[in-house]
Amino acid sequence: MAKTHASEEHGLPVRLYLITWGWLFILSACSYFVDYMQLQGNLRWSLILLFMFLKAGLIVAVFMHMAWERLALVCAIVLPSLMVLVFVGIMVFESDYTLLTRQMSFAMGG
Repeated sequence: MAKTHASEEHGLPVRLYLITWGWLFILSACSYFVDYMQLQGNLRWSLILLFMFLKAGLIVAVFMHMAWERLALVCAIVLPSLMVLVFVGIMVFESDYTLLTRQMSFAMGG
């Protein structure tokens, strides 16, 4: 029992960090593969953003030790970030409407 308690005091096992680095390498390779396959349009950007968010989540969870923090601290960091993403999504949809109204206004000469 004392042996396991002593090993827990020294932090996380190296194996966890190596597995995380492996997953980061795989996700980076997938991101580069998207460019290698010369994908275009929304599919390209969706995949790149997906891999970026997965890598950021791994880094925050393991290397910044967020996976072992209290729920209140996790919510204080994750929820505002999610709300920013929601607002960015709303702005993307709103930008189409704004562009359309500007084009119509300029086309009418007004």
